[in-house]
Amino acid sequence: MGGAQVGAEGKVVLTASFIFTETDLDDEFFRLDQLIAQAAEDTDGFLGKENWFSEDRKTRNSMYYWDNQAALKAFSAHPSHIEAKKQYERWYGGFHVVISEVTQSYGDGALNHITPNNRPVRRPKTT
Repeated sequence: MGGAQVGAEGKVVLTASFIFTETDLDDEFFRLDQLIAQAAEDTDGFLGKENWFSEDRKTRNSMYYWDNQAALKAFSAHPSHIEAKKQYERWYGGFHVVISEVTQSYGDGALNHITPNNRPVRRPKTT
């Protein structure tokens, strides 16, 4: 990864976006999903997770945020994650993974987010 700096501390933020369509989600899926979520939280360098759905709710994007490449690699090598990857065809109609480096992150300060706000907070004036 390059040397992009995000935030006052100059930390790099990486995202791993897991984009997929669901087919048959069974008890085993939910068991592994919970174990994977816990594995992410237990990994040093994990910053947080967001889930987004397409407007028709057929496609989902689970975005994991990390503060270093080693943390992301450790998570991807976790036994529960590997077990789920071996069985993905049971639950997904298809998937796509995008690993990205956040180079900027900003807003007006009214919305909390996992990534830091790189600009001074300026709230809109209300009348």
